[in-house]
Amino acid sequence: MKKIKLIGALIIVLVIAFFALKSCSQDEVGDVSLGIFTTQDIKINTLIDPIVTGVTCHIASIEADLSLADPSDSAIACRQTGEITSAMIASIDKSTSGDVVFKKSKSIFFKTMKIRRIFDADNQTLMYVSYSTKETSGSFKHSLSTVPLWGTKAYVAPVAKVDK
Repeated sequence: MKKIKLIGALIIVLVIAFFALKSCSQDEVGDVSLGIFTTQDIKINTLIDPIVTGVTCHIASIEADLSLADPSDSAIACRQTGEITSAMIASIDKSTSGDVVFKKSKSIFFKTMKIRRIFDADNQTLMYVSYSTKETSGSFKHSLSTVPLWGTKAYVAPVAKVDK
């Protein structure tokens, strides 16, 4: 009987430690309560692009502390907050699927929120799309933000198309 009580107490301590550490994210800059009768909060995190360090994104998503799966909804807003150089742009993946720059588990059931950077060379714009990897209510939840390169050292004027 003592062994069962000890295991129960250990599990409670581990659960409390998990939620305490989970809420101590270093990149968290905001926490909005959705009310006193819910365990869900809107968490706002900061992401500085690891290659294009002059871009900062803020991601808002719902976290439910007492749930096995967080909702899939998220919002993203990215802005130029520093210098963006042509060397940075030369270093990124320029394929149409781009590059994953951030990912966060949203469930023990393999649901992940990812942020992907895609470069639109024709319009000299970086696109950041936030999306869930698991379908929810018939939809993959996603959000998009763009950062134009106009006015930066990385901007390359588009070549005029010649009609024949």
